Amino acid sequence: MRIKIIYQYIIQFLRTRLSRVQLIMLIATFVGLVSGLAAVLLKTLVHYLQHWIEEIPVSRFSYLLFPAIGLLLTVFIVRHFFSGHIDKGIAMVLKAIARKSSFIPFSDTYRHVITSSITVGLGGSAGLEAPIVATGSAVGSNISRISDLNYRERTLLIACGAAAGISAVFNAPVAGVIFAVEILLTETIVSYFIPLIISSVVGVLCSTIILREDSLFNFILQESFDYKNVPYYILLGVLAGYVSLYYAKMFKKTESAIHHRKMNGYIKAVIAGLILLFFCFIFPPLFGEGYNSVKFVANGSMDFFSDNTTLFSKLGDNWGIIAFTACIVLLKPLMAGITIGGGGNGGNFAPSLFAGSYLGFFFAKLLNNTPWIRIPVGNFSLVAMAGVLSGVMYCPLTAIFLIAEITNGYELFIPLMIVSSISFFIVKSYEPYSMDTKKLAMEGQIFTHKKEKNILTSINLDTLLQDKYDMIGIDKTLRELVEIIKRSEKNIFAVADQKGRFAGIIELNDIKQRLFQPELFDKVMIRSLLKKPAAVLLLSQDMHSVMEKFDITQSWYLPVLDKERKFMGFISKSKLFSKYREILASQSDLYEDEAS
Repeated sequence: MRIKIIYQYIIQFLRTRLSRVQLIMLIATFVGLVSGLAAVLLKTLVHYLQHWIEEIPVSRFSYLLFPAIGLLLTVFIVRHFFSGHIDKGIAMVLKAIARKSSFIPFSDTYRHVITSSITVGLGGSAGLEAPIVATGSAVGSNISRISDLNYRERTLLIACGAAAGISAVFNAPVAGVIFAVEILLTETIVSYFIPLIISSVVGVLCSTIILREDSLFNFILQESFDYKNVPYYILLGVLAGYVSLYYAKMFKKTESAIHHRKMNGYIKAVIAGLILLFFCFIFPPLFGEGYNSVKFVANGSMDFFSDNTTLFSKLGDNWGIIAFTACIVLLKPLMAGITIGGGGNGGNFAPSLFAGSYLGFFFAKLLNNTPWIRIPVGNFSLVAMAGVLSGVMYCPLTAIFLIAEITNGYELFIPLMIVSSISFFIVKSYEPYSMDTKKLAMEGQIFTHKKEKNILTSINLDTLLQDKYDMIGIDKTLRELVEIIKRSEKNIFAVADQKGRFAGIIELNDIKQRLFQPELFDKVMIRSLLKKPAAVLLLSQDMHSVMEKFDITQSWYLPVLDKERKFMGFISKSKLFSKYREILASQSDLYEDEAS
């Protein structure tokens, strides 16, 4: 609390010395620093846990027990310290931006680091990137909150935190910026790039300075790009697209089947851990996030494999390794689904890169096994990583620039563009939304790339509700309604039945003549005056359907009811339009605000 007060005092002092834009840039630098350090901490924790497992001198297969231990510990920590539930990954961030005014709980700045480091560090077959994005985004949200920034600036700093996290973990600052723009910021303004770049660069400096060289994810190309291989890259793009679809379907099926199974959480973690033990024994590269084995595959130096069952060795060296890698590609989404469904915390960023590297290796080895074709195995493994990442995460630009940066150049830029674009085109033809965001997008819980829909999503029905309306019982008389009209400024009134439920409305224009006939006041019942509204709205309804009902009915006011059909108030069409215009006007450039 004392640190918070000191920070706010410093920010308040800087407000008097700096312009608004300069202050945002300074805060973006701080967000990049904290997010970068969080990413470094997470990578370091996982590195030391895995190194500790390797040093255990019990048995060469004892490490296979640790995924179950990791899942049990994660379930225990979530249950006893985090209220039994954690909103995970990128979907959590997108929902916070769209539905929670870009406010992310402070606990998200550390709980993803703790739970994902245990899950992945002890051998869970998932990735750290989604937890890093969630952590960096939470850092950006909370720093902007105590800095007293508005919604637009909070959203920008959420993206800054995510960009810093991605750039730190991959040593890829451009990919970090592109990721934030492509995934988190559906409405991107040119001036946003400056704070994003600053945060991303600060994040990557954290990892470059602190982490050892062997902890960084980078490759050296063995062969340059040959245009004669373009037909094979096109074929690889098609294959990557369909593998991405397979990945998404199998992951969701597996994760849902385990997560929704009604059993004790600890028993579920043990069962998931035993399944991981079985498959990791047969296919050792499936253990953990698998970046070490990806380095061997993508460098084209995987000449042998650990065949603990000797089944694949019977096929011979060439066909054995081809069959082995094909099985790994097919099993990786299942392993990720088992890990996360069993109670672990992780994401699909790393598993999709892992599956892509083995897909490219399998594809190149298969073609090279013929007497007519010779293609570079390392290059195809790297390009396939971009293809599957693009198809699974729906981020083709991020995939292209990520692989370009981790290979220290743009030698593969053309094949990266070919494979990523083909893969993305294929998956978008079948599914408009990624597997992580589909449900939320269909429910209108997150922003999409449709600007009008995003604005409506950001408007909450209860904020527009006009609840200061008088209500009259259905068994009352006109005289009692006249008394209400005398003290009211409204021209529309709600009517309730004997049980207090909404029965209809009375509009002043409809009863104007009767108001000049006092002899009828005690004879005319409200029951005879009410009418059904053109439509009714439910308090739980989203703004898209609200707008549709206004368009269909051409009404200016519609009543809002709760789930018991009790009257809550009216929604005004003019107020809805005013709110829409207000949000539209707020989406301006940072420098425009400064100039004004």
